[in-house]
Amino acid sequence: MEAGPRDREPTAAPDTRAELSEDLQADPPGLSPDGPEEQTATPEVEVELRPPRRLRIWQLAPIVILAAVGSLMFAFPLAFGTADVGAVVAMLGLLLSSCAAGWGMMAARRVGHTWPGLAGRASGERQDWRVVALYAVVAVAVVVLAIWRVARLR
Repeated sequence: MEAGPRDREPTAAPDTRAELSEDLQADPPGLSPDGPEEQTATPEVEVELRPPRRLRIWQLAPIVILAAVGSLMFAFPLAFGTADVGAVVAMLGLLLSSCAAGWGMMAARRVGHTWPGLAGRASGERQDWRVVALYAVVAVAVVVLAIWRVARLR
């Protein structure tokens, strides 16, 4: 077994184009003009031809509808500052939007998508704690700002 190019004996390289073309025209061992010999033929390997898993429209539609309804319920009371019922409707909208986001993340994870910076599901790599901490800080900041805005309605 050769370890590298330094362990080999130096061989003389062909100097002219004629010698090189003769080497290229010679049949490699195990090949005939008709094709490979039966003894050297490798068995065929079956390959899976299924397309990669993707989110389908019937999976995405309820998530998008729930997120749209939740965000509208959250936005309108905050924008127009209605009476005491506005805070309740806004919190319900925030809850629906959060549910839609979680549902969407779980569906995406099921088909193999990951958040940027995080390792894939079956990659065997560990998650980087800094990326996880960054995502947690951003999520907590968004929730705190939303709750603070709804609390100001009262």
